[in-house]
Amino acid sequence: MNFDAVTIMALADELRAALVGGRVQDTLEPDEDSIGLEIYANHQRHYLLLSAHQQLARAHLSGDKLRRGVETPSPLGLLLRRYAEGAWISAVRQPPWDRVLIFELEGPQGVFSLIAEPMERRANVLLVRDDGVIVECIRRVGPQENRVRVSLPGKPYQPPPPQRLKREPLALTQTLLGDMLDNEPGERAREILTRRVLGISPLLGKELVFRATGGINTKAADTSARALLAAIGELFGAFSVGAWQPGIAQQEGAVTAYAAYPITHLPGWSPAGSMSEAVARFYGPLVGEDAYAAAKRPVAETIAEARARVARKRESLRGSLQDDATFEHLRQSGELLLAYQYTLAPGARELRAAYEVDGPELIIALDPALTPLENAKRYFEKYEKAKRARSGVPELMTAAEQELAYLDQLAMDLEMARNWPDIGEVQEALQRSGYWRGPRAAGPRGATSAPLRVMTESGAVIWVGRNARQNDIVTFDRGGPGDLWLHARGVPGAHVIIKAGAGDVPEAVIRRAAEIAAYYSAARTEARALVDVTRRKYVRKIKGGKPGMVTYRNEQPVEVTPRPE
Repeated sequence: MNFDAVTIMALADELRAALVGGRVQDTLEPDEDSIGLEIYANHQRHYLLLSAHQQLARAHLSGDKLRRGVETPSPLGLLLRRYAEGAWISAVRQPPWDRVLIFELEGPQGVFSLIAEPMERRANVLLVRDDGVIVECIRRVGPQENRVRVSLPGKPYQPPPPQRLKREPLALTQTLLGDMLDNEPGERAREILTRRVLGISPLLGKELVFRATGGINTKAADTSARALLAAIGELFGAFSVGAWQPGIAQQEGAVTAYAAYPITHLPGWSPAGSMSEAVARFYGPLVGEDAYAAAKRPVAETIAEARARVARKRESLRGSLQDDATFEHLRQSGELLLAYQYTLAPGARELRAAYEVDGPELIIALDPALTPLENAKRYFEKYEKAKRARSGVPELMTAAEQELAYLDQLAMDLEMARNWPDIGEVQEALQRSGYWRGPRAAGPRGATSAPLRVMTESGAVIWVGRNARQNDIVTFDRGGPGDLWLHARGVPGAHVIIKAGAGDVPEAVIRRAAEIAAYYSAARTEARALVDVTRRKYVRKIKGGKPGMVTYRNEQPVEVTPRPE
């Protein structure tokens, strides 16, 4: 894990310098796993994020202002308003080698601590009184979940258990380190370090072994204790005096790791301005469209599950259309039984006969309890039933195709969602279609979203639908019969209307609207995209279709580069 004890050591130094003596002006919850504090310190406003996400737990200063991301404050969020707002930060500390950050505050409710435990699968943020009693926490942990550490209001706070049988890195000697390596010669040296030495995470273990041996998977037997001890002394000596060198490793434009020291075993290392900046760049932005990634995730999973179910149904229907042999076998079996009924002995279990003179022999299973005529009747009944079912397959196939297209449109709507109401509309659409399971995810409610209105430099008005419901409004409410209608070809996306009446529209306006239509579609990342243009009078709703589902004709394609409004 990147967010290790050394990272927290660097952050503790950074936060101590930036925040101690500062006053908490506001508290908020960016999401259900996080607490945010706005702190004014050293004539500057800072935004502190404490996340207890079970896989992405962290604590750092945010370069952007944090925003409220939950509809209803949690119990911890409510209590922090009373305890923390207006309080002064008196200390920031880290228990030695623990992945714990403790913020000591003094406020209207007295002295208390805000404790962040950014540990994967056990992450938590706790509000603790000066007497050590827990006031509240993000994640309540009862004795049925953890008999050693109960985290519940009114219970005493128990720090993480001590890491026994581990050595302090700067207390190691060449003899001690050599014994560790000699006792497990077949193990990788980096794994021995993480198990036996305090403060060494898997990432740091790889870096130390790489500096000592030139590889990250070197076995203990092939590792020089002298060289490894020198690497440990160099890094931890710098840590002990606060000589931090935060930065990130990047590959193909993506941040792959961060650390408080230069990583030499990964490509693309570059320094960062602070430890918080390095951490924030790895985990991504806390504002903008990506701030809603956590809220979008369960909606996207629901869409993917629904799409998989409909796709399986479509393939099953397609298979039933293609299985002509089985379908015809039923009819031929009934006809052969009628033809050969007088040649069958009582109690016969099968009939072997060719339907055509030069055709293959058919093996027809019989129920010995029935007469040949009754067996023939049963085969004809199965044939008629299959024929009736088969006659409805094309219609069912069409419905499945339309449902898949609608789910693809909802997936596009979710990708383009910029706020809670936009996400909520996708959830509601899934709920109306019977796909949503469980309650709607909590998020601040707002007014129903409206289509986008764009005014060009020439004064032309362009309407853009950014989800299925808006598409319906743009096409059939905002658009008149003579207006131009645009849609990216062959992909889900926006319905776009250029208000034109029955008149001509300048080519520049059509291209601008086409660029917007391509941008608000699944082709938005393409270098070039085809956009169909037709008059609105040639666009029709699909009978029985979901909102925004249409057919159109008389279209002319325009090739453009996707570009936002």
